[in-house]
Amino acid sequence: MKVLIIEDEQMAQATLARTLTRNYPEMEIVGMTSSVQESVDWLKQNQPDVIFMDVELSDGICFEIFRQVEIKADVIMTTAYDNYAVKAFEQGSIDYLLKPIDPEALQRAVSRIRSRANEAQPDWSSLVNSLQQQIQAAQAPSLTPGKERFIVKFNDKIVPVKTSEIAYFYSEDKNNFLMTSGGNCYVVDASLDDIAVDLDPAKFFKISRSCIVSMTAIGTITKQLGGRLKIDAIPAAPFEMTVSRSRCDEFLDWLSK
Repeated sequence: MKVLIIEDEQMAQATLARTLTRNYPEMEIVGMTSSVQESVDWLKQNQPDVIFMDVELSDGICFEIFRQVEIKADVIMTTAYDNYAVKAFEQGSIDYLLKPIDPEALQRAVSRIRSRANEAQPDWSSLVNSLQQQIQAAQAPSLTPGKERFIVKFNDKIVPVKTSEIAYFYSEDKNNFLMTSGGNCYVVDASLDDIAVDLDPAKFFKISRSCIVSMTAIGTITKQLGGRLKIDAIPAAPFEMTVSRSRCDEFLDWLSK
């Protein structure tokens, strides 16, 4: 089986290629791409049997690939999204793997591909449109009012932090943090996806996989090459705060309300 890996994180790309080569000798890695455009160009000239495809790429969402080129291969999505994406992929009968990829989950996905080797490919166009609508709906902020405070731990103390005093949440080195408008930083136990559900969508926006920002924390915004937006937050963030390409238009609409 000829395999194409579409993944914009070089380490994840190399790890997956190494795992497949070591454990599945029947799988030949014939290409590795990292963006929508690079993948489209490659697929116009080549036809793999299997594609491992990351959802969020360096220049947009992978669904654009299906709109620009005919896909005849089996597709296994790799994604950092959790519950809602899993349900979407299950409903669409597309195999998926959550990052970091678990060896047993990979084995199950490969087994499914082997078992349907002679089956006809699905209608990717209709399937992808349905999946994108489900994921976008799940990503949309909750319409319910947000909670008034979050409980965090600081050394041996439990600290209640009013939501109105929170500037942004962010993930770094597998930990999640809360930054207050006064510059105090606390570790939070919940994932950013769970936190987003508890926030007022009129006041907070999830700008990327790793950051949720408050309207009041936004200082200036700078357009960058490639379509991303850089935010100079108040207080200053200990990382480069950027809006992912796929969320820029929605973010600007939210900001203007």
